[in-house]
Amino acid sequence: MKEVTKRSIFRWIHIVFGIPIIGYIYSPFEQLPNYAPTVRYVAIPVMMLSGLWMWKGHVLRRLVSRRSAVTNNTTGTKTEQ
Repeated sequence: MKEVTKRSIFRWIHIVFGIPIIGYIYSPFEQLPNYAPTVRYVAIPVMMLSGLWMWKGHVLRRLVSRRSAVTNNTTGTKTEQ
């Protein structure tokens, strides 16, 4: 999968899971208990993870690729880059 496609998918996930937060903020006070569990336990964690991935995903990908390269070098299956 291309990086542009991945970025677009994470961007849309971030936008879609932001919609319940807007509903939570602008809903009448009496309806807050209906939105609270969904926003607290689903929307906010997904938004945080997708935002962090969009912001610092390149660092995580670099760490994962280095670890796999080191693992493969110890087994002798990967050649020098």
